Amino acid sequence: MKARNFFAELKRRNVYKVAVAYAVVAWLSIQAASILLPTFEAPVWVMKVVVMAVMLGFPIALVLAWAFELTPEGIKQTEEADLLASRSGQAGPGSRVDSTVAHHTYSKRRAWIYVTVIAAALSVGLFFIGRYSSRNSSSASPTNLPEKSIAVLPFENQNRDPNTDYLCDGIPESIINSLSELPKLKVMSRNSVFHYKGKEMDAATVGKELKVQTLLTGRVRQRGDGLTIGVELINAQDNSQVWGQQYNRKLTDVFAVQEEIAKEVSQKLRLKLTGAEQEQLAKRPTENLKAFQYYMQGRAAAQRRTNADLLASVSFYEKALQEDGKYALAYAGLADAYANLGYYGSIAPIEGRRQAEEAARKALALDDNLAEAHAALGLVYIGFAPSNFSVGDRELRHALELSPNLAVARYNLGLSFIRQGRLDEASAELLKARELDPLSSVIARAVAIPHYFKRDYARAFELLHEANELGPALSATWEIGLYIHSGALNEAFAEIEKAKNARKGDPLFVYSTGMAYAASGKQAEALQSIQELETIAGASLRTAHWIAKIYATLNDKEMAFSWLERGLATGALGVFYKDEPVWDPIRDDPRFAILVGKLVVPETAPKR
Repeated sequence: MKARNFFAELKRRNVYKVAVAYAVVAWLSIQAASILLPTFEAPVWVMKVVVMAVMLGFPIALVLAWAFELTPEGIKQTEEADLLASRSGQAGPGSRVDSTVAHHTYSKRRAWIYVTVIAAALSVGLFFIGRYSSRNSSSASPTNLPEKSIAVLPFENQNRDPNTDYLCDGIPESIINSLSELPKLKVMSRNSVFHYKGKEMDAATVGKELKVQTLLTGRVRQRGDGLTIGVELINAQDNSQVWGQQYNRKLTDVFAVQEEIAKEVSQKLRLKLTGAEQEQLAKRPTENLKAFQYYMQGRAAAQRRTNADLLASVSFYEKALQEDGKYALAYAGLADAYANLGYYGSIAPIEGRRQAEEAARKALALDDNLAEAHAALGLVYIGFAPSNFSVGDRELRHALELSPNLAVARYNLGLSFIRQGRLDEASAELLKARELDPLSSVIARAVAIPHYFKRDYARAFELLHEANELGPALSATWEIGLYIHSGALNEAFAEIEKAKNARKGDPLFVYSTGMAYAASGKQAEALQSIQELETIAGASLRTAHWIAKIYATLNDKEMAFSWLERGLATGALGVFYKDEPVWDPIRDDPRFAILVGKLVVPETAPKR
């Protein structure tokens, strides 16, 4: 058959029309499936089957169009239909039969046009409906949400009694700790979920803000030694209840209830747990209710991060350990508190480092698989000068292996990279920490540090402003420097005024004030702040690092180096950021490079 005749035959047998109609209807079917299948929560493979069926059907439709034809007598083979048409043609032009055939042919052509136009219209309509619905659904349920993700919110205190708060906070925190060690589940950090404590929020809003699929909420009522705990697992995307349960137990059974809830949640989220993961869910940090109460009070105080609150947290952790000397998690909390006291200059950095390492090692002696203890020990090695970054980073990475959702380990690893000058890697780790703990002001402001040290002041200042919406400003040593280099001194003084009452007597507050004065050219006032810091430090020289910063801002190189050398000699420098812009006035001096070299110890593994 000649090519011209072949294509003419395709046209005569309506193969072209079938191809066009099939393509339109296929597009219509795929559009409809893409909208309807997600609505009924069909598995992803169902859509793949639909697409494959449509593709395989196309050649079959063309073969059928070639071999068969629709006639007034029904579907006939093409050869038979041709024979009928030729017989009809013998009746002669103008006959009734000829008229009927002509009418049928016209109707058939018109039908093809109707089918094509209607299918095309429906396809276009479904396309725009799909675009609109997907846009709406993406705003309500982001497509990048992890399939297995949860936020365990603080439980409601139905007693309205502050003495029951430790249960309302402690039960969800214990569940968070247990679930956080499951690598297949994304679990939001305590800092972010406790942001909603006492607030009326709908599930969809919380899910959207925290970017999680499910929420666990609860209610606690205590009557004497009786305890009633009600919990609900909610799908945050449509506010439907996945699971709910009420537990009526004795107060002393609270640890068993926590374990049961964690197991139920893992089952309802369809997590396939290994034997080790099942054992982890069953692990109880303590069986002592009083120790548990003191630990939770210590956690609450430590989160506020002021000088007085950090000291209070140490007292609570020590009381918890008096009640239960094998409470590894309390030792880990104590280590973290001492490290932060040394970091913020509330005690001598060398003392903070010693106490933190001692507590962390006691925790690991009790439970070598406790992620929080490895994170605290890692901070000891990276948070103080001289530092051992290889050992500290190894501890922090091990903490993340044990508990992938431990935001503080990501945060500390980010700080380690900043101190090493690995700013891009630091940004990556800090962003991961923020994903796990998006409402933590401490982590949110740390995200700005790499930008600040790269001298991208505009972006860093933008991030700092966002962080200030989550918590108080001037809560880290580098922040005042960013205000200075961004030309926002008036704003800095306004923040200092706001912080005056909350941070009265806090060395961080005195330092920030002195820096602002130094940058403003108010030398006398800056020197007065230095005197206050010297008085606070006493013989320990624990504020030497900050005094050196004020002198550097005053362009007094000799005094800046004098305090840095004295601080290094007495273990009083604490955390030191070599890339911080505050050191630019003395950076070109050869003594600066020599000093930075002394801030890192040889890479030797510590004895365990």
